Amino acid sequence: MKKTLLTLTALAALASTASAANYIGGSIGSGATIHYQSDLTSTSAVRYGLNLSFVGLSSSGLTLGGGVDYLNDVSNQGFGGLNPYYGFGLDAGVALGSVTGVSIYPHVLGGLKYNVSTPLSVFGELSAGPSITVANSNTGIGFGYGARIGVNYRLN
Repeated sequence: MKKTLLTLTALAALASTASAANYIGGSIGSGATIHYQSDLTSTSAVRYGLNLSFVGLSSSGLTLGGGVDYLNDVSNQGFGGLNPYYGFGLDAGVALGSVTGVSIYPHVLGGLKYNVSTPLSVFGELSAGPSITVANSNTGIGFGYGARIGVNYRLN
């Protein structure tokens, strides 16, 4: 866990710019995720996440998963404090060991965020797209979907 936090801290330091807001946060739902998010413009952002539900070392091997999402606000106005957004992303996972394989989940997403206070906001989102797995135990293409609720803390 310490390595994960150090990695996210280093990522935040490298990606920060004077004009862009940077956030750290986490979410639960379709997996437990910690993430780093950086504003690209006043209405768009990119989020990098580490899927903790998929990360691990066990007798069957090593698993690692994460993703990246591009987010764009629907409107600068918001609706009663709720700010809708949409985007697209790519989640990927790798398993090495008795089960060896790769899975990818390209998806579209939509969500709502709410600013609780100056540095703190909460969000909920839904995603959907094809789910592709290539592994020594099974290979297939299906339909994937996800839902999550989470929190963001503004760093600057």
